[in-house]
Amino acid sequence: MNANFKAFETRLAANARDIETLLDALLSSDVLDDEIARPERLRSAMHYAVLNGGKRLRPFLVVEAAALLGGNRQCALRVGAALECVHCYSLVHDDLPSMDDDDLRRGKPTAHIAFDEATAILAGDSLLTYAFDIIASAQTALPDASKLALILALARAAGIGGMAGGQALDLAAEKQSPDEHGIVTLQAMKTGALIRFACEAGAIVAGSTAEDRARLRSFGERIGLAFQLADDILDLTADTSTMGKATGKDAGRGKGTLVSLHGLAWAEAMLEEHVGEAEAMLSPYAERGAILAETARFIAKRKN
Repeated sequence: MNANFKAFETRLAANARDIETLLDALLSSDVLDDEIARPERLRSAMHYAVLNGGKRLRPFLVVEAAALLGGNRQCALRVGAALECVHCYSLVHDDLPSMDDDDLRRGKPTAHIAFDEATAILAGDSLLTYAFDIIASAQTALPDASKLALILALARAAGIGGMAGGQALDLAAEKQSPDEHGIVTLQAMKTGALIRFACEAGAIVAGSTAEDRARLRSFGERIGLAFQLADDILDLTADTSTMGKATGKDAGRGKGTLVSLHGLAWAEAMLEEHVGEAEAMLSPYAERGAILAETARFIAKRKN
């Protein structure tokens, strides 16, 4: 195990603890200014959906991209927490009977099983809305222009032209399998858009140049492709206990993936290519980019 990977593991774990501490505080029963009340069952469902494990990879990307460019860590953590709220909302809705219909998430009952379907829908709605509250809050000590840029970028990444649109394409793919271009578009939207945002957000938090922002956005796009390809490989090769969720569902529904289209060997080779391209994008930062480079390798080699 090389020193960079050890540093990556240490920082990933530390970041997960810090993000979870922050999320626990943000999702407490304390009523904020201009809130009227926090209904306890809804708050509990939100807390359950967010604080149920996970590597916190997306917030880690925000924090590390900001660190690379000298950004404020506390601001990056708050933006990362906002992003994790959006990500977890998407999982809650993705698991619903009308969507992917899953009973297990991160090894635990999904939110609609642990609570009920209506509460799960409202928890997802509330998490999505709360993400923008967190960024806009005075406690996120960034210039207003930076907050506006983050809000706009996250809205575009999460909405019709990003994650939600990708989910719509994913549902349509159950009825008519898309061609390769359609699969790539679907995956770039459903999975890649939030990962791309995570990397770009770090540059926004740091108040970096347009060049740095574009470079980290491109890095995020590349590792987003790698993440989805690795996910599709795991869906084919891993078991439910390892993944903490049902596996083999795409094949069972006849849903096309790049793995089913080209085969496992091609997918593994393409995964290595994506990681190599991502690492090359970090070359201007030399050793400062080592942790993000390890993150790209981790995404490709993860087991769940």
